[in-house]
Amino acid sequence: MSISIEDGWRRATLGLGGNIGDPVAAMALALRRLDARADCRVTAVSRLYRTPPWGKIDQADFYNACATIETTLSPLRLLEACLEIERDMKRIRTERWGPRTIDIDVLTFDGLEIAEDALTVPHPRMTERAFVLMPLADIAGDLKVKGRAVSDWLAATGAEGIVVANENRAWWRG
Repeated sequence: MSISIEDGWRRATLGLGGNIGDPVAAMALALRRLDARADCRVTAVSRLYRTPPWGKIDQADFYNACATIETTLSPLRLLEACLEIERDMKRIRTERWGPRTIDIDVLTFDGLEIAEDALTVPHPRMTERAFVLMPLADIAGDLKVKGRAVSDWLAATGAEGIVVANENRAWWRG
């Protein structure tokens, strides 16, 4: 099922997070950089959340948010754009689930299911992670992922320790 907005433009959702340096400023800059591109426009941003670490728990709390964008990029080109922003912001990948300055994940893309080496959409673990589902529910609670609404997936996960850090959804505009 495709959710095309207009010729050439397609809707995607992104998850953002970080816990090194000033992750809120890093996520805001990443969103502004995406929005400044001619081939992307940010259409909605969630509240900002502070979340305990997941997977590797001996590290600082994370800040997380989600965004809905419209893009003319292909799914793989969108991922490449996100990775380029991460690199420009000095993201270094040293350990899985480890500390990071910025992380940008393509969660969904226009209702497509993609399973490639470089990209899996919907994001393979998003339905297990309240730190993704809570902010995503702010902006796309009815969005179907793997046959269920985001809000239904969220109701089935544990959200202990996750708190709203900023109610203002314009937090990213600077």
